[in-house]
Amino acid sequence: NSFVMRTNTCGELRSAHVGQEVTLYGWIQYQRQGLFLVLRDFQGLTQIIIPQDEAHSHVKKLLSDAPVESVVRVTGIVSPRPPGQENPKMPTGDIEVKAVTAEILNSCKKLPFEIKDFIKKSEALRMQYRYLDLRSFQMQYNLRLRSQIVMRMREYLCNLHGFVDVETPTLFKRTPGGAKEFLVPSREVGKFYSLPQSPQQFKQLLMVGGLDRYFQVARCYRDEGSRPDRQPEFTQIDIEMSFVDQAGIQRLIEGLLQYSWPEERGSITTPFPSMTYEEALADYGTDKPDTRFGMKIVDISDFLRRSDIQFVQNVLSYPCGTVKAIRIPQGVRYLKNKDLESLKESAKSQFNQEIMEIICRPDGSLKSLLTKFLDEKQQSELIQALNMQVDDVVLLAVGEYKQVCSALGSLRLESADLLEAAGLVLRDPTAFHFLWLVDFPLFLPKEEDPTELESAHHPFTAPHPSDTSLLYSDPMKVRSQHYDLVLNGNEVGGGSIRIHSAEQQRFVLEKVLKEDSEVLSHLLEALEFGAPPHGGIALGLDRLISLIVDAPSIRDVIAFPKSFRGRDLMGNAPEYVTPEELEPYHIQVSWPLADKEAKKP
Repeated sequence: NSFVMRTNTCGELRSAHVGQEVTLYGWIQYQRQGLFLVLRDFQGLTQIIIPQDEAHSHVKKLLSDAPVESVVRVTGIVSPRPPGQENPKMPTGDIEVKAVTAEILNSCKKLPFEIKDFIKKSEALRMQYRYLDLRSFQMQYNLRLRSQIVMRMREYLCNLHGFVDVETPTLFKRTPGGAKEFLVPSREVGKFYSLPQSPQQFKQLLMVGGLDRYFQVARCYRDEGSRPDRQPEFTQIDIEMSFVDQAGIQRLIEGLLQYSWPEERGSITTPFPSMTYEEALADYGTDKPDTRFGMKIVDISDFLRRSDIQFVQNVLSYPCGTVKAIRIPQGVRYLKNKDLESLKESAKSQFNQEIMEIICRPDGSLKSLLTKFLDEKQQSELIQALNMQVDDVVLLAVGEYKQVCSALGSLRLESADLLEAAGLVLRDPTAFHFLWLVDFPLFLPKEEDPTELESAHHPFTAPHPSDTSLLYSDPMKVRSQHYDLVLNGNEVGGGSIRIHSAEQQRFVLEKVLKEDSEVLSHLLEALEFGAPPHGGIALGLDRLISLIVDAPSIRDVIAFPKSFRGRDLMGNAPEYVTPEELEPYHIQVSWPLADKEAKKP
């Protein structure tokens, strides 16, 4: 209560304060028949008794007539609640304040929605009136917890481990590869700045500059269009260190998260388990596996290789042909026929992958199109290979390895959603399963042209020490020193050991990625001036906090987020500007014909 006019907050009064005169400021949360009201501020709620005697009639009228969510000052005496009227659910539930004087500081007009967490509101309405939405208990909790976690991270990095907090520029130039960047016009004809998608180049340059340990709560920008749970501007905990290896970065991050982890979410155990990219793809069909539940992908290629099923033999004759399956426990009991059909349709539409189902009947026999090709002994072996129990459903896929893994990985998660919707608890919402994913490929074929390569992470990632020679002979086989941190099936961090040799960096850019290295001439030149070996990581702060508080969207942990179309619904941005405002930037807007017609007076 330092620096302010109140004597106490609305959340701190207890029986020990009985008899004291207090002055409270806050919002009227609730008012009942001119008898009492509940006053709310950032810290909690206090019940205010409205005086009924003639001497205080003006106070009664003032407080009885004030609309909900009006801001008021109340001065009164703390009293114990009458016996039997205590509220154990409220921290201030043993007391009430008998109002003596009051003042309406600002009256509230009719609200677009009630400020209560249990009242359903459309997200568009919440974002249009974000300043009202921020008054809710949940949003207050989310933003305050976020602030506490960031503060603990600063303590750990700066005070305990000697990191230097450095702000890097927001106006920079285009970076080759990666996400699409926002352009900012300059007053030089035809020249534009780019908003950085991360401070990647600057943090490497700080290592060349000898800062040794850098950290920043960094604002980043990506022009990714309409993506449901992404934001065009977001926040990273950005870190870089000199003279470090992959294990050193991983130990640092484990310590950082353990130190900043909120007590009310239990403790986290370190070291975090580790899994290679190939293991994750084979067992979970994704590079961000949710390890809170089983239902792993099982490879039954060797078993079916011995069968007489012609279409399976045809697929297995190819080098990348495979047969894999997932077992849905108690699928018959929890899934309807339409659920199984939707799973098969999902694999077909998203991955062009056909799915065959196998059902284990109550008598232990199998129901499937596959069974007519298998004798009893083979069926028994199949049950063993898949560890099938009565009422289990198996989804089986035959085809190209990566396509099959990705399709089954997606079906694994969709099946879990369906089972949980039907009442089976698979994923403990209070559990936090961290996982390091390592040994990613350094390069991947481009989707639009598979004969060309792109960086799996970014072009500054160093090759795995054992694979350096392959970089010059067979770059597709090179593993990288890139590592991702996964939490409950969500990527919450990614980093790598960087290339610190100018010669190797130039080779990757020019010969492997076919990029114009001139755009990065400043970085390549810096690497020639005695650049130390270095590496780093960035944690996605918005995603991490949303998982900690179990928010349905990252927008629930950002004070003023954009809509999924990238719009600010409260301030109505972006918006049109006049030709006169564009003139200094040498830009003219070319309107499509339909828009031109719409803008005619």
